[in-house]
Amino acid sequence: MAARTAWRICRDKRWWSAFGEKRAASGKQPGPPVHDDLVRRDFTAARVNELWLTDITEHRTDEGKLYLCAIKDVYSGRIVGYSIDSRMKVRRAVNALDNAVARRGDIAGCVLHSNRGSQC
Repeated sequence: MAARTAWRICRDKRWWSAFGEKRAASGKQPGPPVHDDLVRRDFTAARVNELWLTDITEHRTDEGKLYLCAIKDVYSGRIVGYSIDSRMKVRRAVNALDNAVARRGDIAGCVLHSNRGSQC
């Protein structure tokens, strides 16, 4: 009998084993911080362009997935830059940052904080 058949029968009869196989680890270990944490979980700003937050999100549509990278100014609460595409690539984050810099102009001393996802 195939293992899948055995699992299906056990599931249907609500039989559970106390000796199930352990799940394999993904093999990925979190690496060391790439940069110092300048924000230290304090997401407040005293002036415009002091602290920006960024993240990439996936949105499902009828035509497929869309990926949005947005940059938010913490002080004003406004989205200052964004980039949208059907493929999730590092270029999304770079385009969003270019967009934000073009809109805001002088950003000397601004801190950009991300969740250290695969692109940011």
